Amino acid sequence: MDEQAEALNTEVKSITAKEGKYLTFTLNEEEYGISILKVKEIIGMMPITSVPQTPDFMKGVINLRGKVIPVVDLRLRFSMPAMDYNDRTCIIVAEIGDDADTILMGTVVDSVSEVMNIKGDDIEKTPSFGTDVDTEFILGMAKMEGGVKILLDIDRVFNSEELDMFGKVVS
Repeated sequence: MDEQAEALNTEVKSITAKEGKYLTFTLNEEEYGISILKVKEIIGMMPITSVPQTPDFMKGVINLRGKVIPVVDLRLRFSMPAMDYNDRTCIIVAEIGDDADTILMGTVVDSVSEVMNIKGDDIEKTPSFGTDVDTEFILGMAKMEGGVKILLDIDRVFNSEELDMFGKVVS
């Protein structure tokens, strides 16, 4: 197999691996999705205890049935303007990390939309925005009726130092 055919085969496998069920949600009027396999539950807003000396996007921790879970605001993590929380704002509790080392993390989103089955044919690779823009956390772009949904690799939204900090906050 020549190099070009091999590269195309690798790209097809990569896109096919991304197909599946995604929980879709909104942030700043844009639609995003994360793999439903990473989602543990969706809860309404609840009191968040702030933790000193943490980044602005780290809202604090919650007590979810006796378990302390760090909570981040994805709007702030993505450098979007802050928003007052309302009755549609909720926390998606997701399992972040690899099989050997995972933590539960709450992510505040504007609203949850639906669970969608997204086919590999509907997913395009992330466009290049130049060297100054980090898009490692974007799995791809799902072409849907009426627009595009940005599919996130929730494991890559936070760097290893941030994940270490979250782990220390709850340990």
